Order: sequence, then C-alpha cells, then structure tokens
Amino acid sequence: MAKVAVTGAGGFIGAYLVRELLRRGHHVLAIDNYLRGRPSRLDHLEGTIERIDLDVRDRDGLIKVAKGLDAVFHLAAINGTENFYKRPALVLDVGVRGAIAVAEACVEVGIPDLVVASSAEVYQTPAVVPTPEDIDMIIPNSLNPRYSYGGSKLISELIAFNYCRDKLAKVQVFRPHNIYGPDMGWKHVIPQLIEKIRHAAASGAGRIELQGDGSETRAFCYVDDVVDGIITMWERGETMNVYHIGSMEEVPIRHLAEMVADAIGAPVELIPGPAAEGGTPRRCPDIAKMRGIGYEPKVSLAEGVRRTVAWYLENPRPADTNTLL
Repeated sequence: MAKVAVTGAGGFIGAYLVRELLRRGHHVLAIDNYLRGRPSRLDHLEGTIERIDLDVRDRDGLIKVAKGLDAVFHLAAINGTENFYKRPALVLDVGVRGAIAVAEACVEVGIPDLVVASSAEVYQTPAVVPTPEDIDMIIPNSLNPRYSYGGSKLISELIAFNYCRDKLAKVQVFRPHNIYGPDMGWKHVIPQLIEKIRHAAASGAGRIELQGDGSETRAFCYVDDVVDGIITMWERGETMNVYHIGSMEEVPIRHLAEMVADAIGAPVELIPGPAAEGGTPRRCPDIAKMRGIGYEPKVSLAEGVRRTVAWYLENPRPADTNTLL
C-alpha cells in the first residue's frame, strides 16, 4: 500500500478521495488549512490518516511533511462559481502559488507521482461536444473575473507538466466535469436549486428563477464515480497525460431543476432569468480515454440527485456557513 498526500483534503472531492484511499488501505496525509474546506468532513474516517493543517502555498511546510510519500493528489483550490466572480484574486493566488509550491515540493523531496486536479473551465465554451482532452484551452476575456478559476487551472497544468516532466516518474492531470453529491457545499448549481425550490415551496411562491433560460446543458457526475476515476487514472493511466473524468449523461439545466423538484416533492414553475456573463451554453466530456483504462460511471443522474437532495434536506444550511463555501 502507498503513502500519499491529498491537498484540499477537507474539500468536497478531497474528502471523498481521502475516504476511498483509506478504504483501499493507503496511508493518507490529509492536507488543508480549511479556508474553503471543512475539518468535519474528515471526522470518523477509518484507516491510517494524518491530518495536517497547512496552507498549500507554503512550499517549505510542504517539503517538511512530504518526505517518504509515494504520490501527491493536488486538489486544493478555491472553487464554486460564485467565488470566481466575488473572490478572483484569492482564486488565482491559491491556484497558481499552490501549484508552484506543490510541484517544487515534489521535485525537492523526490516524490514519484503527482496527480493534479484541473477543470473543464480551461476550455470554456468548447468547439466540440462531447469534448476530448486535446481541445484548445481558452481564456476568452481577462477582464471577466469568472475566468480567474479557469486561468488558474490552465496555469496549474502547465506548472505540473513543465516543472516535473523530467523529474517525477508519473505526472497526470484530470479534468473533472460538474461533480456533485452529498455535502458538496452551497455555491454550486444543485445545492442552489435545492435551496430555491425549498424556499419557494415554503413561501407558497410556486416558482423559481433560473440562471438563463434553462436550455444550457451539463453532464453531471456523481462524486463516488469521480473518485473511482481519479484512482483508476493514477493506477492505470499514463504519465504526462490529461484525462477527462465525468459522465456523458448530458442534461439541460431546466430538466435538472425538474428532477430536483421531483426529489423534494415540491413541483415549481421555472422562470427564465439573466444568464451569468461568461457562462457556457453546453458542456459534456468525451470520456473515451478513461474508458480505455477501465473507467465507467455507475450512478445515474436520477439516483445521484435523489441521494444529494436527501442529504441536503437532512442537513439544511447553517446560518454561520463559511462565506467561501
């Protein structure tokens, strides 16, 4: 079994990844300073885990704890669409300086494997859908703060491959596409739809406003399937390679809202609203490369939405929620 580190371990995907790595018998260093993640996500986990409170931008701190590791899974980031618009400087600072610190620490102590989380945001509105990994990466407008996240992820890919290409045994990047599931935070489309629909039902309004007209499509992937994909890529994938991890079950946002309303048991009228500047009308990954190494998502969107809604109904948003969540 390997000794590995996960940065951003208290984040949504990070905590699920830590749990699965532990389940498979690995020794895990869970690294986070909980600027966006939550320490409670790592409570009550079974296995050999060391929890380290550390800012991913702290190169020297990373070097101190990283000796003897077999792999680093670098997931630390400030994500959440609302944060892209409201906290772009922080998004860039954590994204870029964190990637440099991690890459330099891996090289300094001789860690064999580096796995870096990127994003579908690196190509914004793709010219081809379903979208393969070799699509052009584009930042359409540097004045739009939304692209702080996509820009930081694009730079992270360049850092991983060019700082580490001749120095580590394996360097891989995965681009997750629209990941969702229980405890994913509050600044993503599914939790926001749950809150809107619950409020509309409680107030008797009977309607909610969408962001855009609802025709925009996404291919959502349940978090358990994504974590399985990350580990499959690490174990079976090639070095110096990019892999799309997600599902090809593409759905309009209007249909997604109807699924959420059905799961809540509170049908609502869906009203078109203003679209966010820089939003993408359609997104769905081509996962042929991942399928070639044995990956296949297992949880349907209907089942995943049901599980996610059930969690949020049992865990309403607390009044003191971290503003970055």
